[in-house]
Amino acid sequence: MTQQTPAREPGRNTRAQNTVAVQLLRKHRGDVPVSGWRLLVRRLGPVGVVSLAIVALVVLMALLAPVIAPYDPFEGSVTSRHEAWSLAHLMGTDQSGRDILSRIIWGARTSLIGPTIVIVITAFLATVLALTAVWFGGKVDAIISRILDILFAFPNMLLAILAVAIFGPSLLTASIALAIGFTPYSARVIRSVALRERNLPYVASAQLQGISGFLITARHILPNVRTQILTGMTINFGYAMIELAALSFLGLGVQPPTPDWGLMVSNGQASLQQGFWEQSIFAGLAIVITVAAFGYVGEQLGGRRAAGRIR
Repeated sequence: MTQQTPAREPGRNTRAQNTVAVQLLRKHRGDVPVSGWRLLVRRLGPVGVVSLAIVALVVLMALLAPVIAPYDPFEGSVTSRHEAWSLAHLMGTDQSGRDILSRIIWGARTSLIGPTIVIVITAFLATVLALTAVWFGGKVDAIISRILDILFAFPNMLLAILAVAIFGPSLLTASIALAIGFTPYSARVIRSVALRERNLPYVASAQLQGISGFLITARHILPNVRTQILTGMTINFGYAMIELAALSFLGLGVQPPTPDWGLMVSNGQASLQQGFWEQSIFAGLAIVITVAAFGYVGEQLGGRRAAGRIR
């Protein structure tokens, strides 16, 4: 008895090829790690966990400022100028009789809002420019690279000072200018990682299926570079906070009487010569501790190179 071979179904090879392509896509999308709490703690280490707790504390302090601040940060008293530590004023009062602790708590808001604006704009611009350059390549890549090279020539603070000189001092103006200055650093790193992803087989498989370049970039390449994006945002947050505090210290950022850590350091400078150091020291410590916490968490999560900076 002769055994009959079953006829092949039409389109069977095509379905098999599509299955292989889908498996390649799923496999590569699965390469993006999903970090649980235990993995996060192991990655950060003891110092990193403490740093993360400090970050969370500062964020909560900013969110709950109206509830936890003991006094109105704008209300002062001539008779309460430069009061020492006490149960009534745990950090004393400033030259206008305002409670320093209350201004530290409220100052967390402006000190976090500015860097947040910087890193969000930076991440958006850097990601769009990097992915556009990688996908199209050729002249588009060359033009974007030249634009980034030009931005590299301008220090961040110089761009911010120029923007403030043109549009006037404000937190928003300084933040946007710093974001433009930060963009080349992040775009360079995102481009290098995205370029490696662009040349992998799963991208070619998706193109053979007729999937558009926009969908491939959005669904597959972008998730595989998100670690570099998020880590760069974390590290750049600290740099942005320092530079915005410096601008406020110079009177080019947040304007009085708004509570801000950098502005408090500047306002307390004259009082230092009179022996009243509380305002400048406490505000300066808040800046240093917060920046160190953000920087350490970012470096532990992805390394210094993730922000495109070697310092």
